Amino acid sequence: MKAFTALLSLVSAVQAHYTFPALVTGSGATSKWEYVRKTTNYQSNGPVTDVTSEQFRCYQLAPGNEGAKTMTVAAGSTVGFTADASVSHPGTLQFYMAKVPAGQTADSWDGSGAVWFKIFSQGPNIAPSGLTWPSQGAKQVTTKIPECIPAGDYLLRVEHIALHSAGSVGGAQTYISCAQLTVTGGGSKTPTNLVSFPGAYKATDPGLLINIYYPVPTSYTAPGPEVFTC
Repeated sequence: MKAFTALLSLVSAVQAHYTFPALVTGSGATSKWEYVRKTTNYQSNGPVTDVTSEQFRCYQLAPGNEGAKTMTVAAGSTVGFTADASVSHPGTLQFYMAKVPAGQTADSWDGSGAVWFKIFSQGPNIAPSGLTWPSQGAKQVTTKIPECIPAGDYLLRVEHIALHSAGSVGGAQTYISCAQLTVTGGGSKTPTNLVSFPGAYKATDPGLLINIYYPVPTSYTAPGPEVFTC
């Protein structure tokens, strides 16, 4: 009976967690891990909780592209990820991009260094009765590629920071994936506020160390830099 109860608890925990396994473009969702590097949690669905870990960059199961292909998309177009099974926790949704250095490609680069710029950040709706989170329950999460960035190869990183247990240090749960893109069109504006992963966040950042339930917060500051705009 104890073994059965433990198994039920494990299944429940896996179902409550999630992955971002497939790229979403104007043509719809691709196959799982076709353009997204396979993540360490592809079976467990578990989060990253250590913001200083190398896993905090792309949460990769293994180095390299892991067989992922590179999708060609236009600057200004909508892209995103499927959430499997859905974004089941309350928390912050953010997207970052990083331009692949000259001489490398999206399928060969590891995304290291101060190269990441934030393109989207979605926090809570705040009311006296409590916080509500627009991404909670979503089966897809999307953003727009800035229309002014230069053409070339990029990594696209999604993170959802689940905050239901974030009242103590290390309690925030981050779910991460990286996709490989070739961006066409675009402009000539160089993104600013570049950060590295790991390195961009501290476990004590107010957007990661917060009780979202009581007392009801009157403000929320997401971790990381300001969103880059054209």
